[in-house]
Amino acid sequence: MAGGEKEITSVLKERRLFKPNKEFSQQAHIKSLREYERLCKKAEKDPETFWGTLAKELHWFKPWKKVLQWKPPFAKWFVGGKINVAYNCLDRHLEGWRKNKAAIIWEGEPGDTRTLTYQDLHREVCKFANVLKQEGVVKGDRVAIYMPMIPELAIAMLACARIGATHSIIFGGFSSAALRDRINDAEAKLVVTADGGYRKGSVITLKEKVDEALKGSPSVEKMVVVRRTNTPVKMRRGRDFWWHDLMKDASDHCKAVPLDSEHPLFILYTSGTTGKPKGVVHTTGGYLLGTTVTARWIFDLKDTDTYWCTADIGWVTGHSYIIYGILSNGVTSVMYEGVPTYPQPDRLWQIVDKYKVNVFYTAPTAIRALVKLGKAWPERHDLSSLRLLGTVGEPINPEAWMWYHTIIGKKKCPIVDTWWQTETGSIMISPLPGAIPTKPGSATRPFPGISVDVVDRKGAGVKPNIGGYLIIKRPWPSMLRTIWRDPKRFKNQYWSDIPGVYFTGDGARRDRDGYFWVMGRVDDVINVAGHRLGTMEVESALVSHPAVAEAAVVGRPDPIKGTGIAAFVTLEGKNKPAEKLKKALKAHVTKEIGAIARPDDIRFTENLPKTRSGKIMRRLLRDIASGNETVGDTSTLEDYTVLATLRQEDE
Repeated sequence: MAGGEKEITSVLKERRLFKPNKEFSQQAHIKSLREYERLCKKAEKDPETFWGTLAKELHWFKPWKKVLQWKPPFAKWFVGGKINVAYNCLDRHLEGWRKNKAAIIWEGEPGDTRTLTYQDLHREVCKFANVLKQEGVVKGDRVAIYMPMIPELAIAMLACARIGATHSIIFGGFSSAALRDRINDAEAKLVVTADGGYRKGSVITLKEKVDEALKGSPSVEKMVVVRRTNTPVKMRRGRDFWWHDLMKDASDHCKAVPLDSEHPLFILYTSGTTGKPKGVVHTTGGYLLGTTVTARWIFDLKDTDTYWCTADIGWVTGHSYIIYGILSNGVTSVMYEGVPTYPQPDRLWQIVDKYKVNVFYTAPTAIRALVKLGKAWPERHDLSSLRLLGTVGEPINPEAWMWYHTIIGKKKCPIVDTWWQTETGSIMISPLPGAIPTKPGSATRPFPGISVDVVDRKGAGVKPNIGGYLIIKRPWPSMLRTIWRDPKRFKNQYWSDIPGVYFTGDGARRDRDGYFWVMGRVDDVINVAGHRLGTMEVESALVSHPAVAEAAVVGRPDPIKGTGIAAFVTLEGKNKPAEKLKKALKAHVTKEIGAIARPDDIRFTENLPKTRSGKIMRRLLRDIASGNETVGDTSTLEDYTVLATLRQEDE
């Protein structure tokens, strides 16, 4: 854990409060603050009965004997129960009218479209499950999936779940080296990929990268390739097979295998770190329960909804809230292949308008980028179908929240600002939209049954509005079970910094209303003259200036204060970089949150270095601000020219 013994200083001031719309609350799954608090008390008093009652809403082949077996830090949920995720996402919806309902509405970046009903998706999943079995994949084997955002990606992961193969989805933007490391760590037996995918109007060659990776991946026996872009590829006889050839004669009957509740559903490798990739393991019953219930209550899902999460399925958000948690609720899920701004900056709003999307879930980074492009783009489209908005990935600064609320939501849509992690599997802190008043920039309160706290280094709770370390005190169903084949690393990484609890790695504070304000990674905390400041709060102050679209704040060495504050700022619209504006921004931060947070250095930039999932890579900015060479993994960087430009400006 980074930092000294001092608490994290919280400097952000936000007093705006938005109460749930009465009409929305009347129709919501959780209708009032009183109902939410009653659920929380019930869960606190008897968590096993609380989760066990909810789990009965899923389909089980065999009931469990014990809800929770807890031997810290190792948990087993619904011990002895037999369940299948694919059955819960597909088969149980075929018994009624939902069989003819759209399960996935897909749009490719070039504009091609496909719609798969629940019956269609079930058929395709059964066929590919039989293909996997035909190619030698059995229960317990690992299957690596490296694909663009096309329906075959969803089909492949559900087919793995159907037969008990553990899937490891590797984001299609990773390099061959990163791909190879992940394939080898999981010892994958088969790889599913495509000839290529579309991104920003260009073809990304995926099969070529897999070929390079497999030169050093001895565990892989077979590769299945989807034809997406008609890119010429080399097919190795006996190892490589076309998806369409294998599917042509495959049977569409494949029984879902009853699996132990603790059977590994997937391994997902966390990105952006140096050294050996870290394979987070999620199992079957508890994970499905967590994603199903959180999706239903937080997004207030209805049978009539068309839901769209803009994430890539290569990240946990896509696993949980494009496929598993959404399909288990029988809702229509939109999938989009490309980037939000191609071919024009209104692509997201065009899709919302086209498919009459009701629930829209995206990242704060995407919102800030769209703020920069101006409100004229969303105003070209009819967004009146939207009834709920969500954010995910990192804390959202209050001004971006207000733009989202005003321009996209037309001041009528609740916003669910969700906090969770790859490791948690499902959402931990979020408003329930019909019950909890929202504050811009706060994820508000924990989901019922989730026990979180803000503590000091010794694990003692801190007072309201004092920054500290965000922890989870009790096991929860969708929690990661281990790091793949490295339980020691699992224990050291998550359960050793603050003994007896799960340390999230985030700093946070809780206000007097019990609302949580996540302040960013503890690693991103800046120690300025003895004050430990969260970067998110300084960034929020900068973005609240009307000239600023986006900001990233990092620490850099300072001979007097120890650490100075360096801010990288992108400007809105027609605003131009100028020394006068730098002075104005420094004065603005001083006015908003105090002189202690005043940036020592402000650098204007057209773009910030981001991962392909939209997160700002602050460690790269730290290197630039400190004058150091870039070290560590940069394979998730979206645009390498951004880094080069920043380096040139620094010289």
